Amino acid sequence: MPSTPTAPAVATAPASPTVTTPHGAPLTAWVLLIILACIWGTSFILMKKGLEVFSPLELGATRVSVAALLLLPFALRHVRRVERSRFKYLLLSGVVGTFIPAFLFAYAETKLASGLAGVLNALTVVFTLLMGALFFGQRITPLRALGIGAGLLGTVVLMGLGGSGGEATPTGIGNAWYGLYIVLATLGYGLSVNVIKHHFQGMTSIAVTSLLLMLIGGPALIYLLGFTDFVHKLATVPGAWAAFGYIALLATMSTAVAMVLFNKLIRESTALFASSNTYLVPIVALGWGLLDGETINLMHCLGMVIILAGVFIINRAK
Repeated sequence: MPSTPTAPAVATAPASPTVTTPHGAPLTAWVLLIILACIWGTSFILMKKGLEVFSPLELGATRVSVAALLLLPFALRHVRRVERSRFKYLLLSGVVGTFIPAFLFAYAETKLASGLAGVLNALTVVFTLLMGALFFGQRITPLRALGIGAGLLGTVVLMGLGGSGGEATPTGIGNAWYGLYIVLATLGYGLSVNVIKHHFQGMTSIAVTSLLLMLIGGPALIYLLGFTDFVHKLATVPGAWAAFGYIALLATMSTAVAMVLFNKLIRESTALFASSNTYLVPIVALGWGLLDGETINLMHCLGMVIILAGVFIINRAK
């Protein structure tokens, strides 16, 4: 899910796992699970640090550009192996599951605490199920409908409380609307996951991810270098290189490294066990937020619990 905010696009590509119960997962699977939670949970505070210098548009374009350049060698290796008819689905997945969410999350974190952004990211599970039902014939059972309802209810609770993001993003009901950016981003994640699942079975996740990043990376880089103050800020603004480092780390870890680790986790355990990161990522994100001076209260915790309960129900429902 991930989280990551690019991770969901690659979570469904691996082959079916052979272990049938998460309780039988080996020690290496637990280690991978914790490492992934740390990577994806840290992404939200990295965005916040990048926004100290760069605008949301600059952050989003930088994130996509760096990730695309990083995986370009893999894209060039696989580009001739994919039928032309499938590129429209790669482009669709790249736009709704990576390009647009990169900007939406950046805008959200100008007013919303990074820890709460991490919690709202768990809605990816809810919208993956909804998009699957609306466009791909996936069945929604009564129990899954209950999970969807709980997830949306928890979102309303959190958004109704506002940002609570410290001095830069003070608590206030006006900040609640910024949560909608994340809702829209996770909706895009949900659609992207289903597109990948239904149109790219058999392709490795690194091939899919590198190719979709190649398609959207060019426009992002052109926009970044030609239509923003990114280069000027790097040359003149104190702390700009440090902020760029945070964004580059975000793009590198959340896209390339996390993708490889998640697929290894899928192979060594089960999809259900791997999905447990959905519950750990918000904890890491909230922890980083608290260390950075963000505040949460009991009502924030209530909203988080309701959302995660909905995710739990969806993951367990038949």
